[in-house]
Amino acid sequence: MIFNTHSHINDKMSQIDEIYQDCLNNGVSDIGVCGYDLDSSKRAIKLAHINKMFHAMCGLQPQEIAKYNGDFSDFEELFQDDKCIAIGEIGLDYYYGKDDKEKQLDVFEKQVQIATKYKKTIVIHCRDAYEDTFNILNKYHQQLDGIVLHCYSGSVEMMQRFLNIGCYISLSGVVTFKNAKVAKEVAIACPINKLLVETDDPFLTPVPFRGQENKPSYVRYVIAEIASLKNMSNDEIANITYNNAKRVFHL
Repeated sequence: MIFNTHSHINDKMSQIDEIYQDCLNNGVSDIGVCGYDLDSSKRAIKLAHINKMFHAMCGLQPQEIAKYNGDFSDFEELFQDDKCIAIGEIGLDYYYGKDDKEKQLDVFEKQVQIATKYKKTIVIHCRDAYEDTFNILNKYHQQLDGIVLHCYSGSVEMMQRFLNIGCYISLSGVVTFKNAKVAKEVAIACPINKLLVETDDPFLTPVPFRGQENKPSYVRYVIAEIASLKNMSNDEIANITYNNAKRVFHL
């Protein structure tokens, strides 16, 4: 069994039957369907109610905070749904915009606070903002029920700081890229009991399909690369990361 912890199939509602069958054919048993705004979060919940393979994650991603009106009540209804396994993806993204840095920090921290209220794991989007992300998580980590760093792209040294406050590290197709030296170092250094795998489809397509649209079933190439780097079998990585996902999401 394989648990792909981060996918955006909620943007492909008309193709769900095909996606489901492709995942079954390739050993993918569970998919974290991640929202990034209110509408995509609602679609994630809908999918989770339709099929037990899909697990909803709901939240407002930093690139979407222009849609935030100061009220999270609509999101809070979703967070209380029993099919919502996490609040995410939430976080900070200074790559695409530093002009709204203060608003990003405010929206991120508010969602972290809500996660402590509902006892939900959080799924973090972080790009070029690891220090600020760490500072907020360090402030709340003892009150949180789980932290996942989605598509982790930081250094091994930064990873260790996150591990010290209980975070899980999720790796995507980037680890398969030939020039992804840091991602490969992270895969080798990350304790196996804190490692997760994902696709972040339709983005970050792994080798050998780089340049094409990503699919949830391609998570098997992420597993194969990590297995090679850690001198383990594909089945070992699949099974361990599956159990890690079940643990961090309380499934």
